[in-house]
Amino acid sequence: MDLTTSLPAFLVAVVLISASPGPAMVLIMRRAALRGLPGAVPTVLGLEAGLYVWALCVGAGLAALVAASEAAYLVLRVAGAAFLLYLGVKALLSARRGPAGAGPGDAPPPREAARAWWRAFGEGFLVMLANPKAAAFMVAFYPQFVPADRPLFATTALLALFQVAVEIALYLGLAAVVGRAGEWFRRPAVRRWSDAVSGTVLVGLGVRMAVHGR
Repeated sequence: MDLTTSLPAFLVAVVLISASPGPAMVLIMRRAALRGLPGAVPTVLGLEAGLYVWALCVGAGLAALVAASEAAYLVLRVAGAAFLLYLGVKALLSARRGPAGAGPGDAPPPREAARAWWRAFGEGFLVMLANPKAAAFMVAFYPQFVPADRPLFATTALLALFQVAVEIALYLGLAAVVGRAGEWFRRPAVRRWSDAVSGTVLVGLGVRMAVHGR
């Protein structure tokens, strides 16, 4: 199989994977609803940075070791579940307290804005990186599209760049659509409802990751 001829199938698979609901989708929609498209950008970039790290680990053979090791898989699963629970509880507490903080139209001090940007990036990065099922899935996914005569690491890195570009475009498109309704989402009652729903979903995903094995 030639790499060029496999790209259309890879693109279709990436689009279907990106559209599937999960922690990434919840984080992006929540950030876009509360902070608009600019507020969702660091979350999307963090998620994709985490995905690219996993892809490089697949190319280097490290992800296969994680997927095969019960201890490593368990550690990542517990860490990932704990972080999702943390994000979910934080959202639920925000719903209980009521809305606070600046919206996308407000301009916080540059230092505070930079900290908030990196915090959102870090959340996305850790959610993707602390997900052992992502490692197990990518170990099975990427080799299907790597021709036998191509180097595994370089080809995986190239395919991952393609996936990252596609997902960034799709997720930012989703964030732009959600962000257009930002005025409605930032109404106090709606924001509390949004925090409660997203918090409940994140807690549910965290519990599911904690109790479900492979």
